Amino acid sequence: MGTWLSGAFAALLSLTSCVEQNNQKKSLLEDRYMASFTAEMDTATFGTGCFWCTEAVFQRLDGVAKVISGYSGGTVDNPTYEQVCSGRTGHAECCQVLYDPSKITYAELLEVFWKTHDPTTLNRQGNDVGTQYRSAIFYHNGEQKEEAQHYIDELNKSGAYKDPIVTTLEPYTKFYSAENYHQNYYNSNPNQMYCRYVIQPKLEKFEKVFKDKLKH
Repeated sequence: MGTWLSGAFAALLSLTSCVEQNNQKKSLLEDRYMASFTAEMDTATFGTGCFWCTEAVFQRLDGVAKVISGYSGGTVDNPTYEQVCSGRTGHAECCQVLYDPSKITYAELLEVFWKTHDPTTLNRQGNDVGTQYRSAIFYHNGEQKEEAQHYIDELNKSGAYKDPIVTTLEPYTKFYSAENYHQNYYNSNPNQMYCRYVIQPKLEKFEKVFKDKLKH
């Protein structure tokens, strides 16, 4: 191996080593951050149509440590995005929200849920149509179910919407994380057409209404 080639190879190994070390440091920092919340965190699972939108909204709330896009409520194990999009697996696109209840309550998450999508359109949000886009709350315990049902009853009584709420309350059973390219989608692809013309306007409205609940 020539001197130049040896030097280049050594530089490449050094660069690779630095990248690996940086990734390891980042991973350790993230693990420590998550570990600091573990004892205090709770979980909520919501479907408000396209999970790219759901994720982008809940990520911005103070007290929310992590949001994972995925699939729940279906009959097929480990479904792919293509299978869920067919509407034949029974899954809904949804997000699992890990949050600190001392900073944000389940009731506050429900308020965001109701105000950031249309809970009166059956199996549809805008141009996204199918059971996979249904408005759904996957409750993890009886308290979550009771709070969500109370909210639905009060909203229907108040006439907040001209049509009745069709949000389904479904017991949480299994949650399957979506493919990696779906995670953190809006933040990673802000110039993608759907992000620019669907998610961005939604976020602008959301941030005005919930400005006191956002991360700083």
